[in-house]
Amino acid sequence: MSRLLSFFGLTFIVTWATWIAAGSLLGLGPSAPQPVVSALFLLGTFAPSFVALWLTFRAEGRAGVAEFLSRLFQWHSGIRWYVFALGFMVGVKLTAAVIHRVALGSWPLFGDEAWYLMVGATFLSTIVLGQAGEEIGWRGYALPRMAERLGLPRASLLLGSIWAVWHLPLFVIAGTTTTGQSFPLYFLQVTALSVTMAWLYARTGPSLWPVMLLHAAVNNTKDIVPSAVVGASNLLALSTSPVAWITVGLLWVVAAVLLFRMRTTNVGRNGPQARRTPRP
Repeated sequence: MSRLLSFFGLTFIVTWATWIAAGSLLGLGPSAPQPVVSALFLLGTFAPSFVALWLTFRAEGRAGVAEFLSRLFQWHSGIRWYVFALGFMVGVKLTAAVIHRVALGSWPLFGDEAWYLMVGATFLSTIVLGQAGEEIGWRGYALPRMAERLGLPRASLLLGSIWAVWHLPLFVIAGTTTTGQSFPLYFLQVTALSVTMAWLYARTGPSLWPVMLLHAAVNNTKDIVPSAVVGASNLLALSTSPVAWITVGLLWVVAAVLLFRMRTTNVGRNGPQARRTPRP
C-alpha cells in the first residue's frame, strides 16, 4: 500500500508542478517560450511512468525495470483487441450521434477533421509517444497492485477517479483543450473509460499496447462528434452539450456490463491472463 501511495503522491506532485509552471509561462502571452512550455506539459504527462519506473528500480533494481519495460515489446495480443481499441470511441460517438438524431430530431455537429488524419494521429501517438507516458504508470504499475487488494472492478473505478482528478489543472490553465469545460462530466467519462481499459488489460496483459492504442484512439477520435461546449468558462458547471451526456451514458452502459463480467477476474503484477478464473 505504501508504494501505491508513494506512486500517486509523487505523480500528482510532479505533474501538477510542471503543468502549473507551464500555465504560468503561458500567461506571459506571445513572449512565452513555447519549447519550454511544451516540454513542461510533456514532462507532466510522462510523470506517471517516470515515477512507476523509479519506484520499480528502488524496489527491484535494474532487473525489475527491464521486466517491467518488456511489456512494451509484447505485441501478440490478438488482432481483435487492436480493432476494438481503435474503434471503440468511434463506435460510441457514432451511436451517440444516432441517438441524438432520434431523440432530438436533428444530427449533432460532426467534426471536420479527415478520418485518415485521426487514424494517423492515433498510430503516431501510440508508436512514437507510446501513450507510455501515462499507461506504464496507470495500467502497468497501479492497476495490478490495486486489483490485488480491491479486485479488478473496484480497482478500475478507483483508478479512474484518481486518473480524472490528475487532469484537473488542465481545466484551469488557460489555452488547453479542456479549459473551462465541465469537470464533473469529464470525471464521469474518464471513470467509465477506466473500466473499459481495465477490462481490455485483463484480456491482453501483460502487454500494454492494446490499452495504449485505446488511450490514443480516444484522444484522437473523440471529436468525430465533438462534445465540448464552445466558450465554456466554469469547470464546476454541468455540461450543456447533449452529445456529451449521451456519450457518457453510453460509456457507463458499457462499463456496467464490463464490471459485471470482471467480477471473477483476477489480476497480478505480471499480467492477468494466467490468473483469470473463469473466462466469461
